[in-house]
Amino acid sequence: QVQLVESGGGLVQAGGSLRLSCAASGSIFSTSVVGWYRQAPGNQRELVATITRGGSTHYTNSVKGRFTISRDNARNTVYLQMNSLKPEDTAAYYCYLWRLGYPEYWGQGTQVTVSS
Repeated sequence: QVQLVESGGGLVQAGGSLRLSCAASGSIFSTSVVGWYRQAPGNQRELVATITRGGSTHYTNSVKGRFTISRDNARNTVYLQMNSLKPEDTAAYYCYLWRLGYPEYWGQGTQVTVSS
């Protein structure tokens, strides 16, 4: 069983920065794909960024050049550094973990609000 706990959300002005963290329990973190999704009110959940066990990253186009995903396998933690935040980045951000042969795991979400 894996539990994911996000932290680091909050209220920030446009142009500001936030760093989200997601700490995972269990023993499969280092061999899993981990990432971040977000969901704004009235919208579907969308992929923000992922990072593989080997460190390969993928970003949705709207955050490229502004967000950076990273992982620390020794701490079972994945991070999302968000710079140059825009009001349209406002959403609940969810951490997720996936590994072949296991179910998907999701965190409880952390709210990011960007004021204009």
